[in-house]
Amino acid sequence: MKEPKKVEQSKLKKTAVGFPAIASVGYKIWEETYIGRGVKTLFKLNQTKGYDCPSCAWPDPDVKERSRIAEYCENGAKAVAWEASKNCIGATFFKTHSISELLKQSNYWLEKQGRIKEPLYLEKGKSYYKPISWEKAFQKIGKHLKELDNPNKAIFYTSGRASNEAAFCYQLLARQLGTNNLPDCSNMCHEATGLALSETTGIGKASVTLNDIAKTDLLLIFGQNPGTNAPRMLTELQKLKQNGGKIIAINPLPETGFMGFKHPQKPWEWVGEGTPLQDKYLQVKINGDLALVKAILYLLNKEHEVSKTIFDTSFINNSTIGYENFVAQLHTEDFDNLVDQTGLSEQEIRTTCTYIKKSKKIIIAWAMGITQHTNGEDTIREFVNLLLLKGSIAKEGAGTLPVRGHSNVQGDRTMGIWEKAPDVFLDKLQSVFKFNPPRAHGYNAVTSVKAISEGKATFFMGLGGNFVQAVPDTSLIEKGMKKVKLSVHISTKLNRSHLIHGEEALILPCLGRTEMDVSAKGKQFVTTEDTTGRVRMSQGDLQPISKHLKSETAIICGIAQAAITETTVPWENFSADYSLIRSAIEKVVKGFKNYNTKVTQAGGFYLPNVAREGTFIPGINKAKFSITKTVYKKVSKNRFILMTMRSHDQFNTTIYGFNDRYRGIKGKREVVLMNKEDMLQKNILPHDKVNITSFYNNEKRYLKNFKAIPYNISKGCVAVYFPEGNVLVAIDNKSKESNCPASKFIEVSIENY
Repeated sequence: MKEPKKVEQSKLKKTAVGFPAIASVGYKIWEETYIGRGVKTLFKLNQTKGYDCPSCAWPDPDVKERSRIAEYCENGAKAVAWEASKNCIGATFFKTHSISELLKQSNYWLEKQGRIKEPLYLEKGKSYYKPISWEKAFQKIGKHLKELDNPNKAIFYTSGRASNEAAFCYQLLARQLGTNNLPDCSNMCHEATGLALSETTGIGKASVTLNDIAKTDLLLIFGQNPGTNAPRMLTELQKLKQNGGKIIAINPLPETGFMGFKHPQKPWEWVGEGTPLQDKYLQVKINGDLALVKAILYLLNKEHEVSKTIFDTSFINNSTIGYENFVAQLHTEDFDNLVDQTGLSEQEIRTTCTYIKKSKKIIIAWAMGITQHTNGEDTIREFVNLLLLKGSIAKEGAGTLPVRGHSNVQGDRTMGIWEKAPDVFLDKLQSVFKFNPPRAHGYNAVTSVKAISEGKATFFMGLGGNFVQAVPDTSLIEKGMKKVKLSVHISTKLNRSHLIHGEEALILPCLGRTEMDVSAKGKQFVTTEDTTGRVRMSQGDLQPISKHLKSETAIICGIAQAAITETTVPWENFSADYSLIRSAIEKVVKGFKNYNTKVTQAGGFYLPNVAREGTFIPGINKAKFSITKTVYKKVSKNRFILMTMRSHDQFNTTIYGFNDRYRGIKGKREVVLMNKEDMLQKNILPHDKVNITSFYNNEKRYLKNFKAIPYNISKGCVAVYFPEGNVLVAIDNKSKESNCPASKFIEVSIENY
């Protein structure tokens, strides 16, 4: 596919999925891989005897309800086609393409070249990657790590697609070397969620299961685009509607995934309007969600004080703490000020209260539209406050639903990929493996960027992902990475992080989730954890695209053997037999008893969840009301609030194409969505070229030559695609609590080009 040269705009689609999604899948399979290879592996995707989707972390249905035809979504199929590419690149490609030449290409073009088929090495001062043997690659890494005068000069980044087994070995490698520098992609998305939920409910994970969604009375969806980011969620929303439940969508711009749904496996639904989904849409201002929830609570409390019927007083008295202080603080709020912050009318908020009052079972779902703010934690705390007041947690059809992104990002954290792992986890590591893990907290994603830019880190390794493109402040990390002595990437395909490298660089190609993993002990499988805390097995069925590939687990174990001289960890045995890794996990991590047996059962097993079970915060066995403070965040006159967003034709930093189908935007990605009235006031015509300047602490950052697209977005708000917009995000524009980048609230000016 050639990259388009112009932008086309059509009307916003009113219905998601249906036949266009099937057509899109068929085209991607035809374009990327051999038809037989692609179709064969799709039948194994998310099946009990198959492999877990390499895309998002949405949970699979129970075994009896799982479709045997197609238990996947359009974007999951795109991810599989992308990974199962028929194209490979190796020595010949890199002999003819210098780093400088490759840097001129787009992110789409780079990954489009195909799978990397052999280990590659970039010598200091050279411009071309060359093949290297696995043995020599491991030796180079081992030498660098052994020569570090301080283990904290090494950074070990993790993408969410790593398996439980690989993640556990990865963190064990880092800690045996003496560092907790284990940043991961959750640092940039749901870190605020984990912090706020752990503090209020006792666990930083969803309290609901997949089955709860269809059984709820009311689902509130904040800052989430299910049609693109978790399309299989739409099936559950359809069930919810068929059961009489209600849906309220809260977002700065309307999304097709809130509006209607045509089931792709029910052709009779392809004709007509499909199933209407949202009962109410609230077009909140960017960062107006906290004020909205607080305004709702203010009104509900006023009515409860008179009627005594709005809140679940029995649940509050028996299962919570902090209610009195919460109510006392609520009385001090200025309701009119809260309404003004939301960008909504008072009547819209009062109508929303009517839905909530009638509902006994409520689920609140959210994603990065909530977390990527300086006050994301407080917004989530208010979500919990609302659920606690209604007694809508720890019961069927009610609770918290943070919608996770990458397929095993939650499992990574469970396995210890965390720069500040709790002492109980480190104590277990010490007991099982007979070494002293470091206790000082390490670098997260944001502080890793700072450390790299300041020359404090001389070794960087990425387990999957595209670190340079994913983190904020693109220019800063691009300059900083040049100071690293050795950069290493465990990857399937070429991306920009391989080209923004250290003095020396290695690319270590790994098996994909779709491919068979055969070790000296025979065929292996791995495991993952979904967004609701269920662990399942995953086993690819395709022949590896190259005989030179190794699994992520084997690569990590090989590095460990080269880097650590004295160890009690049986790295060689771990590499050959993953059941030994799972046995070790069972000894270290709570909830994994009989791991090897339970995970082979159809559907896997759920990990313990105190918020689901109703025991809540350990030690007090109650949930906690929070006191939060709204800060009316305004920008200077004639400036806008900018948020980053995904296209429908991408997943994280991977760009599959240039058709943001549901939003009606096709072609180039260098666009900025603007409210029509704002464009008129700025004398900007549709598709005019504009420059975008961001402002933070007297610093400016720039995006030039973007096209202005008129769009139904909240007045005063604008949006650009991620990761292109990351260059505008200042490294210090982040939450002080979780360090999550505030990629959804960037002050910008927009002027004609």
